[in-house]
Amino acid sequence: MKFDVENHVYNSKRNVVFGKSGAVATSVPLSSQVGLEILKMGGNAVDAAVATAAASAVVEPVNNGIGGDAYALVWIEEEKKLYGLNSSGFAPEKMTLDNFKGLDEMPKYGLKPVTVPGIPAAWAELNKKFGNLSLMDCLKPAINYAREGFVVSPTVAKIWEKDYKLYKKEFKGEEFEPWFDTFSKNGRAPVAGEIFKCEDQARTLEEIAKTNAESFYRGSIAEKIDAFSKKYDGFIRKSDLEQFYPEWVEPITTDYRGYTVSEIPPNGHGLTVLMALNILKGFDLNGSREDSDNLHKIIESLKLAFADTKTYVTDIKHMKLELEALLNQSYADKRRELIKDKAIQPESGDPYCGGTVYLCSADKDGNMVSYIQSNYMDFGSGIVIPETGIALHNRGNNFSLDPEHHNVVAPLKKPYHTIIPGFLSKDSEAVGAFGVMGKFMQPQGHIQVLSNMIDFGLNPQDALDAPRWQWIKDKEIEVEHEMPINLIYDLAKKGHDVKVIYDNLNMGRGQIIIKNEHGSYACGTESRCDGCVAVY
Repeated sequence: MKFDVENHVYNSKRNVVFGKSGAVATSVPLSSQVGLEILKMGGNAVDAAVATAAASAVVEPVNNGIGGDAYALVWIEEEKKLYGLNSSGFAPEKMTLDNFKGLDEMPKYGLKPVTVPGIPAAWAELNKKFGNLSLMDCLKPAINYAREGFVVSPTVAKIWEKDYKLYKKEFKGEEFEPWFDTFSKNGRAPVAGEIFKCEDQARTLEEIAKTNAESFYRGSIAEKIDAFSKKYDGFIRKSDLEQFYPEWVEPITTDYRGYTVSEIPPNGHGLTVLMALNILKGFDLNGSREDSDNLHKIIESLKLAFADTKTYVTDIKHMKLELEALLNQSYADKRRELIKDKAIQPESGDPYCGGTVYLCSADKDGNMVSYIQSNYMDFGSGIVIPETGIALHNRGNNFSLDPEHHNVVAPLKKPYHTIIPGFLSKDSEAVGAFGVMGKFMQPQGHIQVLSNMIDFGLNPQDALDAPRWQWIKDKEIEVEHEMPINLIYDLAKKGHDVKVIYDNLNMGRGQIIIKNEHGSYACGTESRCDGCVAVY
């Protein structure tokens, strides 16, 4: 990709970081340093991604952990091939619709929304298929952080304090006590600059490394999860864990102005990105990001795509529509006709006729990884398995309780999923890895950074730093206060219900590593958190 490294239209807080032999981009400096350490040990981009992901589970527990889900896009330069890994778990066999009678929506906290976690299996599978180093080598830095302690970074501390106060208010019942035992310190959340340790996590990570994650699914860790779930009337059992294995999947793609954009197929909502791009590419954006007409078209394209995917996306084995129907360009052309000068109320169409931690890595051989893992809603369900440091996610919260909905809860079914890694290529050559985390902000972040780079020529750092918007519902959007005031006024005139926000924690956190024409890596990291790029 060609871009102007001197282009700082938005006075970005950081310059692009360049690397020759390897690069790792994450939201916390400690994690990035782990990835760089692994690369210098002789590990490849996959080893670096696994090590960085494990470290992130320890040093950034407010966004991910051992008990969540993961997805990855892996570019293997020698093969000129992009691999997709779906390591998201399914609903336990006991998670039936009948068990939620009387409720309007799926529970948010507790054992009821806990689905099978996929993160440990993702680490083991990636390491087994592509790694140069052992899984123990890759997890050792994370084990050391957990056992010897790590310094809590500012953004992590801010979220941790917010969660602690919320959980003290919301969590009732002794099943939540292990969370406070594990993730609080002297009756509070740890503060920025403080050292935090978790020996339970260290032992669990060692067992995962020694058994290639078998213990988590078919051994003693699985038995501990089973016992705790039984004790507090949860659904998940060892028999559910025993059935789980990650799936290698074919990435789904679309062409956007000469570039191939790749995402993981459903149950994730990366499809939203591709559908929005299919609508958007029919417009001439004239290269100007500070044009309210262009911004309006991007927002409206995203709204229409989201209306469809929120209706139709679920476990791909249970989808009632073929992906080709949703990705069909003629369908996108029909959807584009709905976009006028004023904001519209988005509704799903009829294609029958036609929400974390994101990281990326790259090595000296040209291999690249776009990787994402999450516990959902910060720490997840609020359930921690005693003496393990495992915070279980609450991904089942995304199931519908409407028996007619495509995404209705059912045993062994994967729920609609919000975490999505992205990858960009051109003419069968890798361009780079990108991602923006943050629940339903993720496809919106993908659209914005892609358009910033491809349509408006911004470099990776400027593409991340540019003021963001987020569609909330109906005609309601939120915009960061850094957005030019004339754009905010113009969007309001076009019928958007605009809310200006000053706390941008919910606007997503992204990372980008791009191969440039000089043969080096150009990297951007998130300025809205403690983002860091490590290169050599």
